[in-house]
Amino acid sequence: MIKDNLLEVEKNIDLAISKANRKKDSVTLIAVSKTKPIEDLKEAYSCGIRDFGENKVQEIQEKYPLMPKDTRFHMIGHLQTNKVKYIIDKVVLIHSVDSVKLAKVIQKEAEKNDLVMPILLEVNMALEESKFGIDPKEIYNVIEQIENLQNIRIEGLMTVAPYVTNPEDNREIFRSLRQLSIDIQAKNYNNVNMKFLSMGMSNDYIVAIEEGATFVRVGSSIFGKRQ
Repeated sequence: MIKDNLLEVEKNIDLAISKANRKKDSVTLIAVSKTKPIEDLKEAYSCGIRDFGENKVQEIQEKYPLMPKDTRFHMIGHLQTNKVKYIIDKVVLIHSVDSVKLAKVIQKEAEKNDLVMPILLEVNMALEESKFGIDPKEIYNVIEQIENLQNIRIEGLMTVAPYVTNPEDNREIFRSLRQLSIDIQAKNYNNVNMKFLSMGMSNDYIVAIEEGATFVRVGSSIFGKRQ
């Protein structure tokens, strides 16, 4: 099942890239493996997947030692400051930095581990009260407070769009996030590079790619519905 699902998702990604006249390798598929057993991750790995997205620190801790060394784990869920130390040396990218406080803790733990941690700033583009993320109007204020931290590197933006039945309903959200990244890049901040846009999930990743996503976070379309 996972193999067939992956072929379908990858076909859709290629079509969306082609439709948007983008380069073939401009989008990375992150297989969202939260709550999934290690056997499912290994099956996806055997089909060529190397990037896996997890929401919970504990799951990263459990799965990290069980996967091949070239597996890349992404922290895509809300991250509590007291949990940063457990994953700082296990993830390639933290997508969900939503406060100055969290960025400063990541800086501290990265410095302790003698590494530079790439991060994305999570923006609540739809201003949903139930979601984490920085208010778009506050993003510049946040960047100015953390741009000089030496052990983190701001590499782009992430958003969790509303759950919709019609993916077109989220097109404007994705377009707005991309425009925000362009506006931020134009300000030439220190240590800030808008290389990545993490947006789009199982129900709307095609539209997200058409609007400039570089990471799409796809779970149920690969692994099936969550238990």
